Amino acid sequence: MPWFQNFQDGPEYEARKRRGKFTPPVVSLKQLRHAIPPHLFRKSTARSLAYLLRHFAIMCIFYRLATRIDAFTASMVFSPASPASQLLYSLVRPSLWTLYWGWQGITFAGLWCLAGGCKLMTGQAGHNALSPYPLINAIIGITVHTLVLTPYYSWRITHSHHHKSTNNIERDETYIPPTRQDLKLPEGKVAVRMDYMELLEETPAYTLFKLFVRQFLKGNPRYPSGTSHYKPSSKLFRPKDRSLIIMSDAILVSFLSLLAFYAYKFGFSSLSAHYFMPWIFAHNWYVQLPLGLGKIWMDYCDRIVLFTYLQHSDPTIPYYRKEEWTFARGALATVDRPLFGWVGRFFLHNISTDHVAHHFFPTIPFYNLPEVTKAIIPVLGDYYNYDSTPAIYALWRSFTQCTFVESEGAVLFFRNQYGEALIEPQANDH
Repeated sequence: MPWFQNFQDGPEYEARKRRGKFTPPVVSLKQLRHAIPPHLFRKSTARSLAYLLRHFAIMCIFYRLATRIDAFTASMVFSPASPASQLLYSLVRPSLWTLYWGWQGITFAGLWCLAGGCKLMTGQAGHNALSPYPLINAIIGITVHTLVLTPYYSWRITHSHHHKSTNNIERDETYIPPTRQDLKLPEGKVAVRMDYMELLEETPAYTLFKLFVRQFLKGNPRYPSGTSHYKPSSKLFRPKDRSLIIMSDAILVSFLSLLAFYAYKFGFSSLSAHYFMPWIFAHNWYVQLPLGLGKIWMDYCDRIVLFTYLQHSDPTIPYYRKEEWTFARGALATVDRPLFGWVGRFFLHNISTDHVAHHFFPTIPFYNLPEVTKAIIPVLGDYYNYDSTPAIYALWRSFTQCTFVESEGAVLFFRNQYGEALIEPQANDH
């Protein structure tokens, strides 16, 4: 791909823009299910475990290679007094460590994707999509999520809410967009372009700063301060869920104790280099860091980033209020993206390439989702959303154009900082 195409909209996105008007779909779940060959619904414990073991093996290989970085780069300093060898060392060593953090971060993100399939409603394990036996799903989910410091049962509960109310602006758990009223903007009938420019326009540098904050630090403002996936009394959970939240926390504390022992044995710098830096890189892809900005307990509610943000936040994708929302419409309010090409399929287990199929049928194993996608596309027709726009450009596009939605209306599309929407809803004839 020529370099300039990394900063262009994909043809599928352009086609959705050209339509201009949107009628909410009327989709038959029964018809979709009949389009899928029955064998794709079957789960194989052995096959799922094989994928999991392969993932662990790659992580171990990356770790073993990383343990050799310092010795390898030190061997380059053939003469301590040589400026050339010192320069080579100062360039190669950080480059190799960054390479390790990036790739190991991808494998950590892939663990989160696998763990999701083990839960009731998140990823693969959480959806009971890896094995026909719920206990095996739970064991895999707890193990894999704990390895990336994610409370398994906490995410199982909140992600269930997301699947049950996808892009329902009143009930969804992820990235609820601000409304015109939230931003204290003038009414749409009287506002002019200059009104939006005065209130919303910002410099590219400041926009980039805000994007960085969203990627790494800021949580969902929907919940009050103190909301956390680690807190049993959090508003995210019902009272009957508290024992499961406590169990998740206890398991995480046990794993943190193992990490502390590793630090005691090999040093905190080794722990940071081999575990925490890849963990930070992984959080850029799927979930933001539980860090505080002047707060002891950061709101660790729904901070899905990059690939999960791009799945549902797009200028051409609608949100619904309850009178127009249905499960099928929510499932279709997502976008399949070939995120990172083969890397996304191999390491992230089809989470972005086949997300529409995943929302319709979350209990189908990830390795069957590509075939499911092919089966349902003819049924969905123009309502199937795919976008080949490169991920980083799509992230910038969504972040800068998905500014707010209207405070009224049953079908809502994002408006940009000038109050303009690419697509407007029209009445459904059905």
